[in-house]
Amino acid sequence: SKDLKGAMEILIEQKRQKLSTVEKLDDHMDFASQLIFAQNRGDLTAENVNQCVLEMMIAAPDTLSVTLFFMLILIAEHPAVEDEMIREIETVMGKQKLQS
Repeated sequence: SKDLKGAMEILIEQKRQKLSTVEKLDDHMDFASQLIFAQNRGDLTAENVNQCVLEMMIAAPDTLSVTLFFMLILIAEHPAVEDEMIREIETVMGKQKLQS
């Protein structure tokens, strides 16, 4: 846990450095950036930012897998939706081979 927290602090510092050198912030605004700016304004502490980013990194795989699971079940239960999705994929991809 200590190693993970240390690694997270390094990543946040790298993000902070990148934000300080970019010309156009709009291209780099994400949740981590918002947290860093909240810390700069005094709304959050460095520990708050580190904990939020750490929790996002740990929780994301679980929530993503559950969301994908239910999405696939719903698609399987609604064949008309599945058919429409297939048509849209074929329209966008054309003859290109699908890749993961």
